[in-house]
Amino acid sequence: MSSARAARRSIGRPPQAEAVDARERLLDAALPLFAEKGIAGTTIAEIAARAGLTPAMLHYYFSSRGRLLDAIAEERLLAIVTDVWSPVVESSAIVPILRGLVQRVLRATELYPWLPSLWLREVVSEGGQLGERLMRILPLESVRHLISVVTSAQRRGEVDRHLEPRLVPLSVIGLTFLPLATMRMWRAVPLLQGIDRRDVARHAEALLVSAFSRPVRRGPRAAQG
Repeated sequence: MSSARAARRSIGRPPQAEAVDARERLLDAALPLFAEKGIAGTTIAEIAARAGLTPAMLHYYFSSRGRLLDAIAEERLLAIVTDVWSPVVESSAIVPILRGLVQRVLRATELYPWLPSLWLREVVSEGGQLGERLMRILPLESVRHLISVVTSAQRRGEVDRHLEPRLVPLSVIGLTFLPLATMRMWRAVPLLQGIDRRDVARHAEALLVSAFSRPVRRGPRAAQG
């Protein structure tokens, strides 16, 4: 193949290494912008500018906003969720499972500070543009395992029967993501100043562990409840 022909074929196609780097830079740029401004409030031009690239490059790699969102769900969010939840299936003891979950959630949010806000804005909120995309591909084995562990403990009388096993995974998310995502807002309240990420982690772990490690009351009064 002549050098002129090779040059013509390469027009508009970045070298492979540079292409991978540029694509990753676009994803890296989109995530914090979506967390800060929401997907609907973020333009293609803003993403490209933060990545140090042109809007044409974003269209080249993703062809549409929908393809960009698919890539974020499949390549970024799914990987984070898997890292946090996959170790759950390795244990059948509730307290270690919950402690591990809280610790891994907090570690993930340290690595990806945009995660709590993005999750609340675009995954769990009505109208969020990442929720359905992520739910279609989430592996739910770990969630099912946690629910099964809680249910089994209730049958053995080790856990309060009023707890709803199916809501336990949501409780973990609510006790961690919600305070982290709203930290900037509640830090403006004098009574809440000084609370940091370590306090959130300690508080969430203490609430969850105490709920599942407290001895279940037995006897006539318990039976009447």
